[in-house]
Amino acid sequence: MPNEKRYNHLNLKIAFEPLKCVTTNDEGRYYITPNNDKYYSVTTVTGFEKSQFFAEWRRNNPIESRRVTRRGNSLHSIIENYINNEEIDPSLEGIRLFHQMKPMLHKIDNIYAQEVPLYSSLLGLAGRVDCVAEYDGVPSIIDFKGSTRCKRESDIKNYFMQATAYAIMWKEMTGRRIDQIVILISSEDGTTQELIKNPVDYVSDLKQAIEKFKLFKEQSAAKASVVE
Repeated sequence: MPNEKRYNHLNLKIAFEPLKCVTTNDEGRYYITPNNDKYYSVTTVTGFEKSQFFAEWRRNNPIESRRVTRRGNSLHSIIENYINNEEIDPSLEGIRLFHQMKPMLHKIDNIYAQEVPLYSSLLGLAGRVDCVAEYDGVPSIIDFKGSTRCKRESDIKNYFMQATAYAIMWKEMTGRRIDQIVILISSEDGTTQELIKNPVDYVSDLKQAIEKFKLFKEQSAAKASVVE
């Protein structure tokens, strides 16, 4: 399937070094930086308060959980290939969600980076950003989401915190400011959502999420030492 748009990719001449990713049942996901620092993943920290709910849901719905994971991976792969100006396989599982999202994808241009590892010593977090590019001409962190149904903004504050963390990491690593965060959601109920926010508005929420996560880890470590 040929592309309807040709994307411009910018060469920032910045080397994004790979990070070692570790996932365990006890600690979740964390990364080891080139300086050998251990930084927890952005999604682990920002989604911390919902993690127990989703863990239980996955245990109770293993088939649907695997399907949703496949759907998300497929959608991300299709979008990444499309923005890289590669032809798309129309038989892939996430193709319908991709077509729904395509009008919003066409607002993206001047790609700075895709699926690159980012980290911040200021935040003590790391992760892989979906896309850093201009959205309607504005430098943005852009995150792509697949969903079963339309999302309420009140339920996805973790999405905005995650994108804000990437905006901070990007500025710390490149010196380039991000002016907005963009969450694009394509749902199986036929809806699409374009959520554009100012990352400044979520810095306080992000800091609180980091502190709550740290406190939980400290309390867990203290309980473990008592048991031993």
